[in-house]
Amino acid sequence: MRIWKKLRARGAAAVVLAAAAVLALTTAVPAGAVTGDYAKDTEHPFVGLVVFYGPGGDFHHRCSGSLLTPTVFLTAGHCTAVGSSARVYFQQDAGADWSPETGTDPDTGYPGPCAEGTQGTQCAESAKLYDYGYTSMAEVPETKDVGLVILAQPIMLEEYARLAAPGTLDALATRRGQQETTFTVSGYGMSEVNPVSDTSFRERLMAESKLTNLTSASADGYNVQTNGNGKGLGGTCTADSGGPLFYGTAESNIIAGITSFNHNRYCKGTNFSYRTDRQEVIDWITATAGIKSADIVVGTP
Repeated sequence: MRIWKKLRARGAAAVVLAAAAVLALTTAVPAGAVTGDYAKDTEHPFVGLVVFYGPGGDFHHRCSGSLLTPTVFLTAGHCTAVGSSARVYFQQDAGADWSPETGTDPDTGYPGPCAEGTQGTQCAESAKLYDYGYTSMAEVPETKDVGLVILAQPIMLEEYARLAAPGTLDALATRRGQQETTFTVSGYGMSEVNPVSDTSFRERLMAESKLTNLTSASADGYNVQTNGNGKGLGGTCTADSGGPLFYGTAESNIIAGITSFNHNRYCKGTNFSYRTDRQEVIDWITATAGIKSADIVVGTP
């Protein structure tokens, strides 16, 4: 994977947080965009930018997520818990040309109706939003931060995301040299956050990170903690919430977690993803979406 060492100049100031107001620095903060050493993500066309709307159809917030089937879109529970409807854009540069004058992107329609000719191919709508029982980030480590958006128009692709089999990460909890374990994050969130300004390209970006912990107080078996700092590594930030944590390098399509939160409002430090390699989580996804485990879980007969 080619890694960019510097932020690009392109992009306007971001205006939206993932799904909630930023909390105190010592508490869990809903996660956002890929930051640091990142590359354009053209490897995962099933990763989309999801926009949520209020009862009156007004823009509310945005997150990221992944298609498990043509109509089943996996994201974070704190994203789906707030909102009445949603729209998902699958272009790599889904909102890169968003104009503050018009309030939309001329090529994709973001954050409004799908651009002409894209509905059902690169854009889809939904009025079916579900969450696993998410209440708040105060429930760390067990946040139940899983959400589903069931699309009204199927998006037909050659490949979709797959979930890691139950217990895939368990062996890493006590493994020596675990920092050598590679994960890849992908999402459309902010690319730089500091006390002065926020930068967002509204593009699907990806970056590698390394395993830090599965048993810390904020992980405790429910979350996987990864480190996005350091040479060749990137992390997550606001609006990356719901995006996938792929088990492996950039070519992987196996999801082991959903980008959930961090402990720093400026997107520095470690990232926490809610683990999807747990049987109860997989059971909820399949029951809610009305699909079989064999359709979405690696290695299921």
